[in-house]
Amino acid sequence: MPIDTEAQFTEVYRAHYEDVLRFVRRRAHPMNVDDIVGETFLTAWRRRRELPEDPRPWLFGTARKVMLNAGRGMRRQTALVVHIQQVFETGSHDRTVDATAQVDSRMELVAAWKSLPPADQEVLALHVWEGLAAKDAAKVLGCTRAAYAMRLTRAKRRLAGQLTSAHSPSPALAPTH
Repeated sequence: MPIDTEAQFTEVYRAHYEDVLRFVRRRAHPMNVDDIVGETFLTAWRRRRELPEDPRPWLFGTARKVMLNAGRGMRRQTALVVHIQQVFETGSHDRTVDATAQVDSRMELVAAWKSLPPADQEVLALHVWEGLAAKDAAKVLGCTRAAYAMRLTRAKRRLAGQLTSAHSPSPALAPTH
């Protein structure tokens, strides 16, 4: 999808800015978000004639590389843990579930999340938080779809292994065989 005009680039920018902004906000310190997003789109502008048909995964991958290159390796689990907790089900849909049990479950999930290596956190984040298809997540990580699928399976297993047997992971987090 080569972009030849400023108007075409503006269209891509408007279509994907919010997604890239959310992507970066979940991963970078708030003070760095604007710089990372700006540099991501600057890179997109410079390489506008090389952009793929669907630039979203490419933009995510570029933003990720900007964060890595800048040395902003802060742990990015806080927002993701909240989302995973929403995806993670305790097995009960009853609204009268004890609040203490919910707090305990969340604390257990946070502890399990923190015990994961950053690479596992990133793979799970792309799957659960960003909702990317395997081929798109693989593009973000710069690997093959098969390699991404294997990394995701292993990350799910490690997270599930960290959780107590009292909780069963939701289908989104359940280990695949």
